[in-house]
Amino acid sequence: MSEAPSERIVHVVDDDGAVRDSLTFLLGSADIGVRTYASAVEFLEHADEAMAPGCILTDIRMPGMSGLELVQEVKRRGLNKPIIVLTGHADVSLAVEAMKAGVLDFIEKPFDDEALLSAVRMALARDEDGAERQAMRAQIEERFAQLSPRERDVFEAIAAGESNKSAGLKLGISPRTVEIYRANVMEKMGAKTLSDLVRMALQREQP
Repeated sequence: MSEAPSERIVHVVDDDGAVRDSLTFLLGSADIGVRTYASAVEFLEHADEAMAPGCILTDIRMPGMSGLELVQEVKRRGLNKPIIVLTGHADVSLAVEAMKAGVLDFIEKPFDDEALLSAVRMALARDEDGAERQAMRAQIEERFAQLSPRERDVFEAIAAGESNKSAGLKLGISPRTVEIYRANVMEKMGAKTLSDLVRMALQREQP
């Protein structure tokens, strides 16, 4: 397993030592951190290390657990990392199956260095975007937890596009009271505008 020169890590899973060495050199020359594993099982034994920013690059055909089986197990464990699979020319059907299972991209062997680096950079950018979205959603949930039950009702009503009057009728309170709750909700949620509040509501609903 090679040392990583940067915070972003590409987890390379391949039973071919020469391929692991080649990918380590290629990614390292692009200042991308690498950790290598000789099998899917070995990777899964260290899967907790893959929680850091990065992606997974795995061969599709390996003895024991295949790359496709690894993809399915990674998804089952909820490890939401972008995955790229390496395939042979005869493995197009497997690659398609892997894409349906949630793989971001596939690269055919022998791979073109620039094509592989481009795919890896795209995967790393996707993972960083996902991490940023998760952090933002966690912040929204933390603020939402500070709302009173009535404030949550008002938050949901306003985010659904209801006016103070219609929200008041629905909740059994006056429009003026809704307006007061609305001001409290905006302050506690850190929303400057109605669109901010709606955006937060939509982010809470996203899977």
